[in-house]
Amino acid sequence: MRLLRSTDLALRMLMRLAVVDAPSPTTRAVAEDMEVPYTHAAKVVAELQHLGLLAARRGRGGGLALTEEGRTASIGAIVRRFEGDDDVVECEGANPCPLAPGCLLRGALRRAQEAFYASLDPLTITDVVATPTGPLLLQISGRD
Repeated sequence: MRLLRSTDLALRMLMRLAVVDAPSPTTRAVAEDMEVPYTHAAKVVAELQHLGLLAARRGRGGGLALTEEGRTASIGAIVRRFEGDDDVVECEGANPCPLAPGCLLRGALRRAQEAFYASLDPLTITDVVATPTGPLLLQISGRD
């Protein structure tokens, strides 16, 4: 399974904000750090703000900050929110699979997808930036 680019960016942004002290970075600074287009980062920031996982302040002294909900939210829940609840494969639609009536693959893939999410459910952003990941992120962000 491959995560959407926005899901990956959302998780990396939350991790980045979990290890940043003051001052709060701007969306533009985070986009540059993550080497992604500003417009893509801004869309992810808007969704994370909508979910209550980060706070964004405009203007002088503004920037991004991780909320307490952002620190403790389940990574599985975040990934579900960004990825949606669609099946891994599309059996119906414009070109339905002729094997669908007798196929067991769709159910097996659904169970695998749920196992993937279930393995992420107990983890939080705080968990995944704990040592040894945390010091690595600090090095990447240029802070000691």
